This record gives sequence, structure tokens and C-alpha cells, in this order.
Amino acid sequence: MAKEVLDCSFCGRKKPETNLLIAGINAHICDKCIEQAHGIVLEELKSQGPVKGAADLVLKRPKEIRSFLDQYVIGQDQTKKVMSVAVYNHYKRLMQPAQTDEVEIEKSNIVMVGQTGTGKTLVAKTIARMLDVPLAIVDATVLTEAGYVGEDVESILTRLLQAADYDLTKAERGIVFIDEIDKIARKSDNPSITRDVSGEGVQQALLKLLEGTVVNVPPKGGRKHPDQKFVEVNTKDILFIAGGAFDGVERIISKRLNRQAVGYSTSKSSDSIDKDNLLQYIIPKDIKDFGLIPEIIGRLPVLTHMDPLDKETLRAILTEPKNALIKQYQKLFAMDDVTFTITDEALDYIVEKALEYKLGARGLRSLCEAILTDAMYDLPGSDEKTLTIDQDYAKDSLGKNLLKRLEIAS
Repeated sequence: MAKEVLDCSFCGRKKPETNLLIAGINAHICDKCIEQAHGIVLEELKSQGPVKGAADLVLKRPKEIRSFLDQYVIGQDQTKKVMSVAVYNHYKRLMQPAQTDEVEIEKSNIVMVGQTGTGKTLVAKTIARMLDVPLAIVDATVLTEAGYVGEDVESILTRLLQAADYDLTKAERGIVFIDEIDKIARKSDNPSITRDVSGEGVQQALLKLLEGTVVNVPPKGGRKHPDQKFVEVNTKDILFIAGGAFDGVERIISKRLNRQAVGYSTSKSSDSIDKDNLLQYIIPKDIKDFGLIPEIIGRLPVLTHMDPLDKETLRAILTEPKNALIKQYQKLFAMDDVTFTITDEALDYIVEKALEYKLGARGLRSLCEAILTDAMYDLPGSDEKTLTIDQDYAKDSLGKNLLKRLEIAS
């Protein structure tokens, strides 16, 4: 009796002609028909327009955004509140039905001012993780005016397209974090002396991008692939967050505050100023005096600051967040079946050293690595299954590995 040869019920291909033949109740379908049907479904979904994608956004209220940020970012209460409201309003704007007779809501781009290591990038990353939207983190220091050596501002949107896996609809409602925005400050008060191609020139090029316009974006980056086709990206629904250390802006703030103190209230007003955290008094005029042009400040309407890290905040950063440093080391040692514990005195000692050498939050990692390097070298494969770090151990390890070099350098 001849063996029955199965075929595809859709295209009629015999089983030997297919890579895969899937059986149903009374029919079969081959892999080529599945691919073709999948393509038809995608085209149908695309023809229904991007409004459906915007409606799929899960809108979180400001308090929900704030509570999620609290799990990963310690302190910075004012910034978390400002960011939560700005992001909430931005995504409400995306979900607004497209009708011409209604009030059009403008974008709320954000600028964050804070010392290095205070968590500017972490806040942006955490918000993007919660909202499940593409995030591109770009560095303003590499940007130059069009035609000069360096990257054009359109490369910012190339990164966003890459983060969205080249899904244009997804990219057009993403978040762009422009780091080191203070590095493109105007180098001179007089713009006519010489062309400032990596300062004011970049700021001018960013204006339309921040406000909202259709930009021709090279999907693989600009100058290395000149033959590629451009992708049109509309930036009106992209949220831009700019962050920078603005090193020296405290002097501008201090000068402004002292100038305002006139008459009988002089001593009273100067006493109420917190000189350890002058950034909390920052206003748009201070950023203008620093070197950002008024046009770009107007397109970054939400201004917030990051508080400097004190002893309590650094101590909390070590143990409290979901991805706290101590939790990371506990997990690393647990992979080698080693139980890792650290005393409160040792944690206080690490914090004191971070403050003493002005290493900030990133410096906590350097100190922990120096303390634990010997243990992480010796314990894997050994019979020791517990590791307890006390203050004496921390002092000895730091003295051997890091502090000598720091003291010589200072």
C-alpha cells in the first residue's frame, strides 16, 4: 500500500517541498503560508494607523510614577515630583484624541541640573523602564554644527530609532535623554567673534528638534553610509530630557542672591539661604547666564535640580534601592554559595570615605570593589561559605588597595 503524501491545504505544496507542515483538525498549513499570512496581518494593523498604538499606552498617575521611582532612586524628592508630573502630562497629551477644535497641549521638555553622580541618568532610565517606551541616552559633547567634524543633531534620533528596533510609531513617542547639555554652552558673550560650532551652533540646531518638526533621519548614522534612504521622524511627541552638571552655576546663583539682599532684611535673607545646596534656588536666568541661549531655555520649560548627596542619602543608596550595591554583592557571592554580610559600622566607614574623597554615589562602587577584591579572588572554589565584612576588614582592605593611591594623588 502506497504511503499517503501530505500537502498544504492553502497552496497545495507537498510535504517534501516545505520546511514545516503544521497539522490542524482536517487541514495542514506550510511555513511559507504562515509567513505570508503573518505579513498580511501586519499590513492590516499598520493600515489602521498609529492612533491604536497610542491608545495601548498604560497611563500611570504621578503618584504611581513617583512610587516606582522611589524603589530605585534615593532622595531627590522635588525632582521625582516634577518628573512624575511632566511625564504624566506628556503621555496624557499623546492619548488626546486628534480633533482640530480642541485645545492643543504643548510639550513639557525637561532640564535637570545637578552635580555628577546624583542620579540624573538613573531617573530617566527608571521612568523609561516603567513606561516601557524606547529611551535613547545621547551625549551632547560629540555634537557639532552641520558640516563640521563630529555628529549632527539628527544622530540623536538615529539612536532613538535603534532603541525602538526601527519601529517608527514606537520611536515617535519615546524619550530622549541629552546628557552633558551644559557642555554646549556658549563659549563667549559676544557671538560675532568666531563661529562656536560645538556650542551655540549645536543649540541653534536643536531648537526645531525640541519644539517638534519632521526630520530626515539617516537610520544607520549620517556620514559613514551616504547612500542610505532617510526615515522621516516627527519629533512633536518625543519627550526630551536634558541633564547637565553646570559646573560653576552655583557662583551665578550666589551672586544673584547676594545682589537681591538689600536694606534691613539683608541679614535675615542671607541666613535663610542654604549655602550647601544653592542649586535649589536655580531659575532659568541662571542657565542663560551660564551660556544656554534664551530660545533653547524656552523649549525646555520644566527646570528642576538634583540635591547634593549627604551622609544619610549615601548610606541609603548602599542598602535600600531594588538594585542596591550591597544586594548586588550578596547575589554575586550567592552564585558561589557564599553568604555575604556587612556590619553597620563598615557601611558607615564606606560612606565617610566617599564623602571625604568627594567620590559621590559612583564612588561607593569603587570603595566596595576595593574592599571586596581579595575576597572575590580567594573565596570561589574554597571551603569558606561565609563572609562577614566589619569595619577593621574594610579599613585593612582599603588601606592596601585604594586609599594609598588616593592619598598620594591628593
